[in-house]
Amino acid sequence: MPGARSLPPFASDNYAPVHPEVMAAVAAANEGYAVSYGDDPWTTRLEERVRDLFGPAARTFPVLNGTGANVVALMALSPRWGGVVTSDVAHVNTDENGAPERVGGLKILACPSVDGRITPADVERWAGQRDDVHRAHPGALSITQSTELGTVYPLADLAALSDSAHDLGMAVHLDGSRLANAAATLGRSLRALTTDVGVDVLSLGAAKNGGMLGEAIVVLGDDAVGRAAAGAVPYLRKATTQLASKARFVSAQLLALLGEPGADDVAPLWLRNAAHSNAMAARLRAGLEAAGAVTTEAVPTGGVRFTRPTEANAVFATLPRAAADRVRERAPFYDWAPGETPDRVEARWMCSWDTTPEAVDGFVAAVVEELDRGSGRGATAAP
Repeated sequence: MPGARSLPPFASDNYAPVHPEVMAAVAAANEGYAVSYGDDPWTTRLEERVRDLFGPAARTFPVLNGTGANVVALMALSPRWGGVVTSDVAHVNTDENGAPERVGGLKILACPSVDGRITPADVERWAGQRDDVHRAHPGALSITQSTELGTVYPLADLAALSDSAHDLGMAVHLDGSRLANAAATLGRSLRALTTDVGVDVLSLGAAKNGGMLGEAIVVLGDDAVGRAAAGAVPYLRKATTQLASKARFVSAQLLALLGEPGADDVAPLWLRNAAHSNAMAARLRAGLEAAGAVTTEAVPTGGVRFTRPTEANAVFATLPRAAADRVRERAPFYDWAPGETPDRVEARWMCSWDTTPEAVDGFVAAVVEELDRGSGRGATAAP
């Protein structure tokens, strides 16, 4: 087989290195002394920049990682006896080892989703539990944008979800670990995807878009919900071990991605990185289609069958398990779910800010080669 591990990974955008501009910003922040725990010039400038981008009421709290951002945000929005309505595939439900429940004491109320997205009707079905002492009180809605299945909520859908939650007295949290990818897809501002559609608190991601470590909790509004959340987050952040002593290094990364206060950059780093990773996912999908590797059979006997829309930086598809395993020896990626039949598997192929067109084309060629090898067609067929 040609060149084991001959291609970059397509497993996760977390695999990607730190963007050089982010690394340079961290190095620059390392000069001299600065007050700890966020009372530093970088965090002050980050707060100003976030207000530029999300609105004048926005308040910013750097944290150490995405799970911490989600847990602290949800704790700030929910009563101790509360529940969090979210998609069945949401990161807070499937990939945080029960942290919202173990650490936050909040029951996850999962809704079956279609391609990762839920609807106002999914939110409204929990209305009957709000006054039932025997059930977790639905106190918050958590939306993921873009979703764990690589799809994007249109703005109208986000607004409808927020309206439904607010009508039921629920606060709205948005898990924005890949918010940049969604904004790049929709061609809209970060504010349009959050503040303007009624989101109360945002987990603002960085690590999946060129950052090193650290994210931020952004409280967006100045109404009663926003004021209560902004008052609670500092204490919750400390109590859940999410307060960085040298917060300047987290803030410097976010500043490198978002830009300095007052900047009028039409192509900030966060957008350039996200747009590129989205484009590479689109290239991967188009490459497989152009190579004739795609089948539309409901129960395929071979080839690649796309299972989700490709709207951000992820491609989901089923293919023969044997072919997937052989391709994985050349470029790591993860299985997502069982395929249509026992001999097939659904794979997730992720692109990142540093995925190159050449890497994508090489990966497409590897998939096609291993599909042909398994089917016994052509020069690459197995003996």
